[in-house]
Amino acid sequence: MRSPAKNMNNTAGKYHAVRRRKMTVIIILAVLLVVSSIIALGIGSVFIPPVEVLEALLHALFPGLIVAPEGTADIVVNFRMPRILLAVLTGVALAAAGAVMQGLLRNPLVSPFTLGLSSAASFGAALMIVLGPAVFGAAFAGSVAFLGFSFTVKSLLLILSAFLFGWLSVVLVYLISRSRQTSQAVMVLAGVVIGYLFQAGLLALKYVSNDDALREIVTWMMGGMWGATWQTVFILTPVVLICFFLIERKAWDLNTLSSGDDVARNLGINVDRFRIIGLLIVSFAASACLAFTGIIGFVGLMAPHICRMLIGNDYRYLLPASALMGALILLISDTVARVILAPVEIPVGVIMYVLGGIFFLFLITRGHGRYLS
Repeated sequence: MRSPAKNMNNTAGKYHAVRRRKMTVIIILAVLLVVSSIIALGIGSVFIPPVEVLEALLHALFPGLIVAPEGTADIVVNFRMPRILLAVLTGVALAAAGAVMQGLLRNPLVSPFTLGLSSAASFGAALMIVLGPAVFGAAFAGSVAFLGFSFTVKSLLLILSAFLFGWLSVVLVYLISRSRQTSQAVMVLAGVVIGYLFQAGLLALKYVSNDDALREIVTWMMGGMWGATWQTVFILTPVVLICFFLIERKAWDLNTLSSGDDVARNLGINVDRFRIIGLLIVSFAASACLAFTGIIGFVGLMAPHICRMLIGNDYRYLLPASALMGALILLISDTVARVILAPVEIPVGVIMYVLGGIFFLFLITRGHGRYLS
């Protein structure tokens, strides 16, 4: 018969072994993301070896110490780097939003795409493109200075409009899900229907818009990183990072909520308030990114599920792992979209639809329908 002390030591040993394995997965994902970013920076119409990419990055940080090949630093830093960072930020925002939404609503098929957030955010941004010049006049084309950087009023209003409509779609689905008679399948279908309603709004805006606005709206509906600039990165970086750290601090509450609303309430969590604040935070980050990239689906569905298969449901590790996985998926997909039909570039949304559709079918067939119950 084992002594209690020995049993406690065995339990502690198993806990630390599991914790090390989860941290190892997170570290591996971080390393893969860095390596993929360096490779992606070198891929394009002009191929740049990874060594020269590193030299260009170091030259940008320490121009007096490191000398980069002529023209390489400009290509890497000014043209490709903003796109890589936009893909990473968007992947982080969408994947973290998907993981949090699945935990808050306790539904494994919930994501920014299936809840209609992607369509709603794009509708909000398209609405600002079409009506912004008429509503705000000359101020819409102006700019504001902040921390030494110049930002267009248009980009700031796009974020605000995309956030408001994206959050509206999530709130509508949440209100439907509060009904006791509403099943998980109906909740997902409600998100799909809300997404279709905003898609109808997008079609209407396309019909009444001029040629320039129509071109922007069509580009967004396909989803892509064409609008990547350093100004975009500077706007999104604090938004995504602050939202991520705010929700990461609530990882224990998400773990508790997975045991049920009654258990969470008994442990002192205001469930309704926690849900609405959590949805507000992740919707803000996801909507802000989608305002610049357009409709990009399935990242928020794929990344959390893959990470659950690797490290389980503990949100202390699931959130950072999902964020890294989402960034990795979207970065690789965008790189493929740039080079698969070079010199023609296809929208990354096309790649994500293919990958997401295959993965969605995999979830359904693997679970024998239990994911929809």
